Amino acid sequence: MSAPKVEIYTKMYCGYCHRAKRLLDQKGVEYSEYDITLGGPKREEMLERNPDARTVPQIFINDQIIGGSDDLAALDREGKLDALLGL
Repeated sequence: MSAPKVEIYTKMYCGYCHRAKRLLDQKGVEYSEYDITLGGPKREEMLERNPDARTVPQIFINDQIIGGSDDLAALDREGKLDALLGL
């Protein structure tokens, strides 16, 4: 089974971003991080992928929007995150 494509849009000094990355790190998952602190094309990309995004982090697994840090933690508590990550 191939590794999942995990992407996370973050900003500097974002506690929720750090929490989400820590959970992914604990699971040993590789991810692509896009820092949108100063805006730019990655911020526009994030908004194209999830027009309702108003906060960071915004997390995608295999191009499926997961949401933010709380959403990621909820999936983990429900036992659904490992399946999404192929663990």
